Amino acid sequence: MPQQLRSRGKSPRLGSRGQPEESRAAILRAAAREFAEHGIAGARTDAIARAAKVNKALLYYYFGDKETLYGAVLDNAFSGMKEKVFQVLDSDLPPRKKIMAYVGAYFDFIASNQIYPKLMQGEMMRAREGRSEHIDRLVKSYFQPIYGKVGELLRKGISEGEFRNVDPAHFIPSMIAIIVFYFSGAPVIQRIVRFNPLAPERIAERRAAVLDFVSAALFQPCAPAASGVRP
Repeated sequence: MPQQLRSRGKSPRLGSRGQPEESRAAILRAAAREFAEHGIAGARTDAIARAAKVNKALLYYYFGDKETLYGAVLDNAFSGMKEKVFQVLDSDLPPRKKIMAYVGAYFDFIASNQIYPKLMQGEMMRAREGRSEHIDRLVKSYFQPIYGKVGELLRKGISEGEFRNVDPAHFIPSMIAIIVFYFSGAPVIQRIVRFNPLAPERIAERRAAVLDFVSAALFQPCAPAASGVRP
């Protein structure tokens, strides 16, 4: 039977516990899409299992229930983001280059994982309504460490005269918002501007615009170079 399925061009199901990493990764990818599209209330585990090419029993074997799977999807998303931006924030770059590299790394991560803004938005809504079982863990494990690193970078740049005297409590959410909203608001933006904002060339334009916006909002003007001419 497996040989017959392969001969008909059907991909094999990952329904074996002998492939735990592959099966788990496939479930997380499928679940991220399902939760982003329908939220946790509307997401269906049978649809996730079908998309991941695993049987439903294996899904429950790995994750127990839908809420646990949802939490694992969030952890997978935010741990990837944290790893990406920490590579920059832990570097020895000077403040101006580091903040630009951080914004670029954050943008690139979201651009490569365009369903994540929907996941973020959904979880923020649940937290606001007091229905999130995961928000405290997410804040402690991901949001606070990143916020702390970026806040430290802003204060360093301010003290060295490189950055304007901005308030991190306002500036950091603003930086994140101009990245995330572009992707979460793409369907509305497309109706306004009459082109696909998620086309590769438009994403490249948006990246450049975000970097320009942040630098204009944050950087102190460079002092003019001395001409060597005495008055």
